[in-house]
Amino acid sequence: MIESTLKPEAAIYDRTVLAGDGWIHEIKAGQTFRIVDLGGNQAVDTLFYSARDTSERYSATDTIVGQRNIYLTAGTTLLSNLRNPMLTITADTCGRHDTLGGACAAESNQVRYAIEKRHMHACRNSFLLAISDPKWNLTKRDVTANINFFMNVPVTPEGKLTFEDGISDSHKYVELRAEMDVIAVISNCPQLNNPCNGYNPTPVQVLIWGAQ
Repeated sequence: MIESTLKPEAAIYDRTVLAGDGWIHEIKAGQTFRIVDLGGNQAVDTLFYSARDTSERYSATDTIVGQRNIYLTAGTTLLSNLRNPMLTITADTCGRHDTLGGACAAESNQVRYAIEKRHMHACRNSFLLAISDPKWNLTKRDVTANINFFMNVPVTPEGKLTFEDGISDSHKYVELRAEMDVIAVISNCPQLNNPCNGYNPTPVQVLIWGAQ
């Protein structure tokens, strides 16, 4: 784990994203982007796209293969589907972040939990709402495999995924430096059916600093 030297009061952008809400913003090359887990044990589903061409986006497959690790932490470079560096994790006080668990949706809630969970708000809803403005040039087809910052999804010896209590705590954070102009999209997960949010979704803080 690596702590940051950047001070919150020097940030050029500061926003609180409530539990269940979506967020979208452009981050310029060289700028640093931090997500703060304010309450602890919160899952933050996140997608990244090239701001110049949104058909280029974060690729879980290329990132996993490139770093030979299914978890993200300080030093990890997030690769695009064209294998270009998009962002580098420069600081991380949580320890590791999930690449495999995906985003909750009405459909997966029904399959995993119960038919009556269909109408619960889910991360896919938040992603779709966040990208709904045409100016972002993103559609439903662009919501692909995401990162789950702060989420704890161990892989069993049999290759199965399990959703466990988070390993984050209040005010833990992850910080990334943009290697290209990117569009960041967050769904601050509203999940109530598994321990990824401690059964109590909470707000997160988003900070951005100018290029250092």
